[in-house]
Amino acid sequence: MDDHNCENCGFRAKYDTNPKSFLGLLWRWHATWCPGWKAYITSLPDNTRIKLANKYNLTKFKY
Repeated sequence: MDDHNCENCGFRAKYDTNPKSFLGLLWRWHATWCPGWKAYITSLPDNTRIKLANKYNLTKFKY
Protein backbone atom coordinates (compact mmCIF):
# COMPACT_ATOMS: atom_id res chain seq x y z
CA MET A 1 0.00 0.00 0.00
CA ASP A 2 1.23 3.49 -0.79
CA ASP A 3 1.88 5.99 1.96
CA HIS A 4 -1.54 7.57 2.57
CA ASN A 5 -2.57 9.51 5.63
CA CYS A 6 -6.27 8.95 4.93
CA GLU A 7 -6.52 6.42 7.73
CA ASN A 8 -5.58 9.12 10.27
CA CYS A 9 -7.02 12.18 8.52
CA GLY A 10 -8.23 14.84 10.96
CA PHE A 11 -11.02 15.90 8.59
CA ARG A 12 -12.17 12.30 8.31
CA ALA A 13 -12.23 12.08 12.11
CA LYS A 14 -14.40 15.21 12.20
CA TYR A 15 -16.82 13.53 9.80
CA ASP A 16 -16.86 10.38 11.92
CA THR A 17 -17.57 12.44 15.05
CA ASN A 18 -20.09 14.82 13.53
CA PRO A 19 -20.97 14.29 9.86
CA LYS A 20 -23.03 17.49 9.73
CA SER A 21 -20.25 19.75 11.01
CA PHE A 22 -18.61 22.12 8.54
CA LEU A 23 -15.32 20.20 8.59
CA GLY A 24 -17.17 16.89 8.33
CA LEU A 25 -19.07 18.09 5.28
CA LEU A 26 -15.87 19.50 3.83
CA TRP A 27 -14.15 16.12 4.18
CA ARG A 28 -17.10 14.28 2.61
CA TRP A 29 -17.09 16.63 -0.38
CA HIS A 30 -13.31 16.34 -0.62
CA ALA A 31 -13.44 12.52 -0.58
CA THR A 32 -15.56 12.52 -3.74
CA TRP A 33 -12.71 13.88 -5.88
CA CYS A 34 -9.43 13.59 -3.91
CA PRO A 35 -6.80 11.59 -5.83
CA GLY A 36 -5.15 10.57 -2.54
CA TRP A 37 -8.42 9.16 -1.16
CA LYS A 38 -9.05 7.34 -4.43
CA ALA A 39 -5.59 5.78 -4.33
CA TYR A 40 -6.06 4.87 -0.65
CA ILE A 41 -9.51 3.32 -0.90
CA THR A 42 -8.76 1.41 -4.11
CA SER A 43 -5.62 -0.03 -2.51
CA LEU A 44 -7.67 -1.67 0.24
CA PRO A 45 -8.96 -5.25 0.08
CA ASP A 46 -12.43 -5.44 -1.49
CA ASN A 47 -14.30 -6.15 1.74
CA THR A 48 -12.67 -3.17 3.53
CA ARG A 49 -13.16 -0.87 0.52
CA ILE A 50 -16.84 -1.77 0.28
CA LYS A 51 -17.38 -1.21 4.02
CA LEU A 52 -15.82 2.26 3.80
CA ALA A 53 -17.74 3.09 0.62
CA ASN A 54 -20.97 2.12 2.36
CA LYS A 55 -20.08 4.00 5.55
CA TYR A 56 -19.36 7.21 3.64
CA ASN A 57 -21.94 6.61 0.89
CA LEU A 58 -19.30 6.82 -1.82
CA THR A 59 -21.08 4.87 -4.54
CA LYS A 60 -18.25 4.89 -7.08
CA PHE A 61 -16.03 2.88 -4.70
CA LYS A 62 -18.61 0.18 -3.90
CA TYR A 63 -17.78 -1.90 -6.97
